Amino acid sequence: MSQQDTEYKTPIYLVTGFLESGKTSLIKSMLEDTNFSSGERTLIIQCEEGTEELEKPLLRASNAVLETVESFDDLTPNNLASMNQKYLPERVIIEYNSVWGIENLFKVKKPEEWELAQMVCMIDATTFDSYMTNMRQLMSEAPKLADLVIFNRCTEKTEKSRYRRMIKAMNNTCNLLFENTDGSADDGVGEEDLPYDMKADPIEIKDEDFGIWYIDCMEHPDRYNGRTVRVKGQAFTVDDLPKRSYLLGRYAMTCCAADVGGIGFICRYMKKRPKEAAWITVTARCEAAFSQVHGRDAIVLVETDVQDAEKPQDELVYFNR
Repeated sequence: MSQQDTEYKTPIYLVTGFLESGKTSLIKSMLEDTNFSSGERTLIIQCEEGTEELEKPLLRASNAVLETVESFDDLTPNNLASMNQKYLPERVIIEYNSVWGIENLFKVKKPEEWELAQMVCMIDATTFDSYMTNMRQLMSEAPKLADLVIFNRCTEKTEKSRYRRMIKAMNNTCNLLFENTDGSADDGVGEEDLPYDMKADPIEIKDEDFGIWYIDCMEHPDRYNGRTVRVKGQAFTVDDLPKRSYLLGRYAMTCCAADVGGIGFICRYMKKRPKEAAWITVTARCEAAFSQVHGRDAIVLVETDVQDAEKPQDELVYFNR
């Protein structure tokens, strides 16, 4: 951009999701929230008309104006520039239909002073499994890029732990919130849902549970601090490893067969580094610490025993189990 970084940028709040996923309801709550709205001139660009409406009294009270876009073809640089010039907004909220494709939206040239501040992805918990089965790639686009993913219409039957693992596999840095039909909300984390015994010593991680263990360690490193685990993986050399360390990891399928990447943790060895890509079973003490590989707090494994191992029946890790 030609403007200096010190100049004011008009923040864009992007709210995306499929039809009737709760996008308009979220925007209503944003406008009504005094911690978010203090009379800033707000341009709302609504890219679909659902069952919920943004009523005129609310728009007036929150100093907001509404522009409705009928099709993606109307989201042109000229139209956005015209809206910017007409309203001179202090912030922009875009309610975007995920069916139009998030990547398509990011390709549209926006006014130079506009800058994405936050992306929220709304998901209807009652249709999530169906959408992931029938349109996985399209469904995965928004969660992979979102800062916040909100599942709404959750009930006691909603498989929050499984949904959380699936989203975290796509985007490990996003925040998640589950909104329940009784009006309450939670982050979907429950130790009792873990498929391994957290009271065991060592905690035995089965081959098929590696993905669950990885996500939970990243989310709750303190939960494992001082615990001993036994887990199978491969030994890899990667950048930014401390001395006398290797990465104990596996390859994982995040959202589709074409999207496979490595996951794992730094492991400090006792005597010698295992052979590159060798399958090993490691018994290790977990230490909650900053991980140079992840660039954030995670766990570091400290070997207490290591044994050669056979590769698992399925070498890939999955997150939807």
